[in-house]
Amino acid sequence: MKLYYSPGACSLAAHIALHEVGTPFDSESVDLTTKTTSSGADFDAVTIKGYVPALVLDDGELVTENIAILDYLAGIYPQFALEGPIGRTRLLEALAYISTEIHKSYKPFWHDGSDSQKAIASAYITKRLQYLADRVKGAYLLGDQPSVADFYLFVTLLWATRFGVTIPSALVPVYDTLRARPAVQATLAAEGLQ
Repeated sequence: MKLYYSPGACSLAAHIALHEVGTPFDSESVDLTTKTTSSGADFDAVTIKGYVPALVLDDGELVTENIAILDYLAGIYPQFALEGPIGRTRLLEALAYISTEIHKSYKPFWHDGSDSQKAIASAYITKRLQYLADRVKGAYLLGDQPSVADFYLFVTLLWATRFGVTIPSALVPVYDTLRARPAVQATLAAEGLQ
């Protein structure tokens, strides 16, 4: 597999999952402004969507969209999924919530929003994070083992620390536990984030 990512973007979640698995994979960073990969290739030739993540499977099939890629990885690496008849549904529920309610709310921080827009977004993000904080089910968001939802949550918490967004207290240990994982450390180093 080959993952196209941009340092510190939501693609970090899939990058962490691939490091966690420990099986060989290729990766290439993308400059999202110029749409050029680190090897000088035109990223628009990989996906006309023009944003990360993009995962090229061994058979050449392309998967895009963070939720789809994380769901795919949980499917082939069941240690990142949830067990039981409703496990996949709960995992998708968490991924969708993180994507639509938290991730998208960082827009003013990434796109030169006004101070007022950033303050409103910060309060909204903290409120949405509190919903997850109230439902932590172990050392991680959904249990005692990390899932792909934890890796996505980690990205949004990393952004919170970058932009000064308040992280609810129940999520601080989850963030710290994730950040201390060797695969997370390796991924942060690979993306030049530490």
